[in-house]
Amino acid sequence: MRPDELSGARVLVAGAGVSGLAAAAALVEAGARVTVTDARPAALADLPPGAEAGGDPDAVPAGTDLVVTSPGRRPDHPLVAAAAAAGVPLVGEPELAWWLGQGMERPPVWLAVTGTNGKTTTTGMLAAILRAAGRDAVACGNIGYPVVEAVRAGHEVLAVELSSFQLHWSPSIRPLAGCVLNVAHDHLDWHGSFAAYAAAKARALRAEVAVAGVDDPAAAALLAESSAPRRVGVTLGEPGPDQLGIVDGVLTDRAFGAGPLAPAAAVHPAGEPGLLDALAAAALARAAGVGPDAVRAGLDDFRPGPHRGAVVATVDGVRYVDDSKATNPHAAAASLAAQAPAPVVWIVGGLLKGASVDELVARHAGGLRAAVVIGSDRAEILAALARHAPDLPVAEVVPGDDAPMPTDVMTTAVRRAAAFARPGDVVLLAPAAASMDQFTDYAERGLRFAEAAAALEHAGTGAP
Repeated sequence: MRPDELSGARVLVAGAGVSGLAAAAALVEAGARVTVTDARPAALADLPPGAEAGGDPDAVPAGTDLVVTSPGRRPDHPLVAAAAAAGVPLVGEPELAWWLGQGMERPPVWLAVTGTNGKTTTTGMLAAILRAAGRDAVACGNIGYPVVEAVRAGHEVLAVELSSFQLHWSPSIRPLAGCVLNVAHDHLDWHGSFAAYAAAKARALRAEVAVAGVDDPAAAALLAESSAPRRVGVTLGEPGPDQLGIVDGVLTDRAFGAGPLAPAAAVHPAGEPGLLDALAAAALARAAGVGPDAVRAGLDDFRPGPHRGAVVATVDGVRYVDDSKATNPHAAAASLAAQAPAPVVWIVGGLLKGASVDELVARHAGGLRAAVVIGSDRAEILAALARHAPDLPVAEVVPGDDAPMPTDVMTTAVRRAAAFARPGDVVLLAPAAASMDQFTDYAERGLRFAEAAAALEHAGTGAP
């Protein structure tokens, strides 16, 4: 839909979350007649001026011209079926942002990042590099700042983190450069299959320059299948002529001809996942014409956000590391690997979203001191531990029994982990699962972990 077609259109915004309210405000500004629905009536109490609250959150009102859905709405949701039956197009907020941007005299440049693990870090690195180059750039999308707000603000370059959900509902987006970092089993309950999940990720590669982590077989396959005019790989090994990689400890660009970019030792976060993220951010920035000096300066300035491998306490010689952002097995594997050679007491569990933890447990069991299992999908994790690490000490936190209140879950888990840990160990929160079964989001989960660890520190002992 063209921006000029939004004026006077009847638009249903399905979902009054952060992206939904941002979409509603943009649509009102574009002259649309906007109705907002949500399964939570309280969410409709403070709508943007000009938008009105609707009724049934599963219905499409008669006369609706467009539905803008929240990103997490599954393809089998009743609202999706209702829109299809009525012949009403249904898109997500990033798609709306793309339409609005294309209607501007100078459309913003999109640099898109997706992947199972590392999206937020790469997007943040990319924004830091762009700013170091003097570009008017902002990180947006799944990182927490709606794309439509970034477009309305008039930014020149958008470093856009896109989830598989957002990509599914965004059929038209064609970034200048797009990257798939990696693809591992995640969100299979939403997409229905790994093939469908990978296909959603592949939409980021419908760009002038397609970038992918070629050490990951699934991402490499998507790059090989991409129709982009230029395809660039990033690797932790020595790069080929169309790749960025590492040569003698230095991030090196052989795809765009810049040569050495930055010392690998200067990249934060340290470790292989951080290096891959830095190479991907550099590739996207180079695709946008950013010079090597800005790449080096941006990476030097960047520091990861909270809940991404931060040490939140040290008690009795034991480090407590918050990687609550490790919301799938692929991310948890990277987090566990980053702690080596220290033995790990692993706090794990939550909503697995259809993913298997067998390979994760089998690969990393040798580095574990013990495991503490939380969350609604405890049974699957406990079974995997029993199969692949039968001699490992394991504690299970059972809601209602061990933790009468939701806030007690993490306190109990941390105390049990502390009882297993020895000086030199790491107590690691890397749940390999989503958080919404017991917490508002991964940030609250990480905060509860930090509070529980700080309580041990304040008490002066790691013992429960």
